[in-house]
Order: sequence, then C-alpha cells, then structure tokens
Amino acid sequence: MQMKVNRRDSMKSLAALGAAGTLGGWSTLAQAQAKPITVGVIYVGPRDDYGYNQAHAMAAAEMKKLPGVKLVEEENVPETAAVQKTMTGMISQDGAKLLFPTSFGYFDPHILALAPKNPDVRFAHCGGLWSEGKPKNAGSFFGYIDECQYLNGVIAGHMSKSKKIGFIAAKPIPQVLRNINAFTLGARSVDPSITCAAIFTGDWSMPVKEAEATNSLADQGVDVFTMHVDGPKVIVETAAKRGKMVCGYHASQAKLAPNAYLTGAEWNWITAYKAILEAAQTGKPHPNFLRGGLKEGFVKMSAYGPMVPEAAKKQAEDIKAKMIAGSFDIFKGGLKDNKGVVVVPVGKSFKQTDVELEKMNYLVEGVAGAL
Repeated sequence: MQMKVNRRDSMKSLAALGAAGTLGGWSTLAQAQAKPITVGVIYVGPRDDYGYNQAHAMAAAEMKKLPGVKLVEEENVPETAAVQKTMTGMISQDGAKLLFPTSFGYFDPHILALAPKNPDVRFAHCGGLWSEGKPKNAGSFFGYIDECQYLNGVIAGHMSKSKKIGFIAAKPIPQVLRNINAFTLGARSVDPSITCAAIFTGDWSMPVKEAEATNSLADQGVDVFTMHVDGPKVIVETAAKRGKMVCGYHASQAKLAPNAYLTGAEWNWITAYKAILEAAQTGKPHPNFLRGGLKEGFVKMSAYGPMVPEAAKKQAEDIKAKMIAGSFDIFKGGLKDNKGVVVVPVGKSFKQTDVELEKMNYLVEGVAGAL
C-alpha cells in the first residue's frame, strides 16, 4: 500500500561550486538576508529506504533546521504525471517557492512542463539533465560519487579472495556507468586480474530482481558486492546471508550487515541543498548546473568495517587525499572498454568537471556485462 507524508502539518554556474564548498556553516550574512521560504522535497520511494531517498531525507531534515525554512515532503511519488500533481499542490496549496524533485525521471517531461508555468518557483533536480536552453528557474545538482566508488573498488580489491566482484545496477545511464567503471578500475588498481560482473535490473527499485541478481552472482563466485539502485537493503542483506562482503551506496547500510559491510559511497546532499537554498533566500540566480565531489563535500565515505586491514585503508586514504588535492584522475589515458576499444587515448586525462564523462556509454575492460 502506498503511504504518503501529509504535506500540510551551462557551465557558468560551476562557479557556484566554490560557494557551495564554503557553506559548511550558515553564514551570518546569509542568516541576515534569509527570507522565509517554503521548500518542497519529493521522493520516488520511502524516506527510510537505507538508500537514495534516505540520503535526500537526511539532507532535508538538516535543511529544515536552517533560518526561515518551512519544509513540506511527499514520498512514494512515481516518475509519472503524479509528480506534476504533487509539485502543483506544493506550489498552489503550500506556497512552495523552491522544489527538490529528487528522482532522475522527474525532470523530463515533468519539471520541464511545470517550470515555464511557474517562473517564480525554483526547481532543483538531482541528476545530470539540465543544459543550456532549458528553463532558467530549473537546474540540476549532482555529485562525483564515482570517486567514492573507486575507493570502494580499492577496498574490494584488497578483500576479494575469488578475484570476482559484482555490481548490481538499475539502468545503463552515464551516472551508473561511471560508478561501475570506477568501482572496477579501483579494484583492478590493486589486482589487474580482478573482474567485475555487472547486472542491470531495469529499474531503480526491483527488490525481487535485486535478490535474484545477488544470489546469481554469489553462485558464480562473486564475494564483494556494490550497487546503484535506490534501496540497497535487499542486496546488502542477501549478500551478507550468503557470507559475502558489501560496499554500500547512497547512505550507510552498516547497521543492516555489520559483519559484511566494508565501507560505502555516501551522498552528503546538504552541501548542495544549502547552496541552492541560500541563492533562493537571498535572491541570487538559481544554480543551474551544480557539481562537487569529495573536495566540495558533496560525497563522503562510510566508516571502514572492522574486517578491513590497515594496508587497504592506507591505500584508499592515500588516493582519497590525492582526489581532494585534484591530483588523481579516475579516467585516464590508455583506457579500453570491455570490447577492446580505446575509449581514452594515451596522453588524455579527464577531470571530474569534464562534461564528456556525463555522456559515458561504455563499460571498461574487466567488466563482464553488456549495455
């Protein structure tokens, strides 16, 4: 049964990343200028899913504590015309002036349909879909969580005994492929003989298929799992029951499987939320294209599990420090896809801000899977 929360009770914007990185504390100036605002947050699933929705709900709870913010929320809203109805209700009934429709499929056609009709409302979408020419009162924010997935891979590379790791994903879109590829590259930096089996379930929340995929890969000898689905709970618990290890995603799932959880790639969405909120409350232009990684505080790693050895931690922490310093590139020269085609030529290296990475359409060498 669907349960709902009662809502009543262009690259030029990349400059905003600098501002986002300094918003750890709500500045005195921002507090003084902050106008009261009603903010709506919409989730495609339950807010306590130990995953994508929970990561956003945690940020929303933090945002609610900030000066002048009234929060309205609705969960379990599908990526259909239903989200237009929810957004319209938040605008007309609750007076929301800033909306965070958090799911990938909310943008096109739903945000694109409502933004022109509501020019005084700001729409902040989580994903990589805004581009020049789209409504200026809409925008997208996202994080370079492939940095964390690379570090997940480093830990997986140290921990795997079978040299087979697994990635269970929803859809083969660029953000997902970046994560699969980064996880694989991280593991193979430890041991080039490691292979990663990738399975796509077809949608963001398919618990039965996620369990089947986990069991199938476990049967094939995979002993470390990670994922890119909305709610990792089923994969984490199924892998743990099979005696396998897990690197988490979205939020920490350590409580679900303390003896299997190695570490994880987590979102820290409050950093982006604050930057977008401050712009709305102080009348600054809406950030249309906002990105950040470990350095900017958009993403973070879960704590290491007690079974992770010091050598693994040290290697991961050393690479993490280089990522933060801007001296480590995940996707660099001589990289081949899993069909043997060179996708990044020798001498070429992609920085995280390179939009070419947002068009990724391949799986790297070492990944067993097809698009």
